[in-house]
Amino acid sequence: MESKEVVTHVKNLEKNKTNEETVLQILRILNKELVATEKLLRETKVGVIVNQFKKSSNEEIAKLVKKMISTWKEAISKEKKKRAAAAISQSASTSSGSSSNNSGNHASTVSGSSNEPRAQEKYQAKGPRSAKNDGVTTTIYNDKLRDMVIKAFYDALAKESEHPPQSILTTSIEIEKQMYKLNPTSENEKAYKDKYRVIYSNVISKNNPELKHKITNGDISPEHLVSCNPKDLAPEHLKRKLEEIAKQNLFNAQGATLERSVTDRFQCGKCKEKKVSYYQLQTRSADEPLTTFCTCEVCGNRWKFS
Repeated sequence: MESKEVVTHVKNLEKNKTNEETVLQILRILNKELVATEKLLRETKVGVIVNQFKKSSNEEIAKLVKKMISTWKEAISKEKKKRAAAAISQSASTSSGSSSNNSGNHASTVSGSSNEPRAQEKYQAKGPRSAKNDGVTTTIYNDKLRDMVIKAFYDALAKESEHPPQSILTTSIEIEKQMYKLNPTSENEKAYKDKYRVIYSNVISKNNPELKHKITNGDISPEHLVSCNPKDLAPEHLKRKLEEIAKQNLFNAQGATLERSVTDRFQCGKCKEKKVSYYQLQTRSADEPLTTFCTCEVCGNRWKFS
């Protein structure tokens, strides 16, 4: 369907807003014949007009409109992904074209060098790296929050990286996908945002620069990144420090444990047994006697006396 025909249908929809039968007929035609593209939707404004009927009292109209909008969004999303992939592919082929041509005649000579393959994979950026500067489209889902998260991860991982844009974009999308799988925004947006803040703060941390290199190199998978305990993402020196603190805290706690003695000198007032453990503490002023705390080892009854 050409744009002129779409415009005509749009005008008829506006003229016959109150005529449900006519509206339904036009919507069915658009649903069947319109092939959605970003350019067509922008030029004709058909999406804006059709969306006005989403809350129609006519259930059939409302249902059809929701279906159409969803289908068009999906089509636009696919179109953007294809454009992004084509742009990235063209950029990568342009940057690596000269080096691959020069190295073709010397393949047998350099095949023994372990560093050469990594050198060919490096992406040479012309300036500070970001989704915008790399020419990468991070609008994947047409969802403001999810696309923002993908862009934030791309910008963080791309900074000072030599990995090609497509590789970083794929990693960023997969991280967000695992986050969404764990906490869908439609069900628990707060949990989704909290998880994003934890991961993002670790990725950009100046005290943990090796983390993002491990992520882009594939040493840490997106699934593990999202599901692991945040402490597992800490740098090695901090992990060792935390372990030392934990051991010291455990030692201090054990040192502070009161030594209990078991005796038959005291009788439990509840079960009358004489198997009682006790310890003593100075709970009042120094010139006052110690307070004795007793626990019956048979029934668990507790009491104290001075």
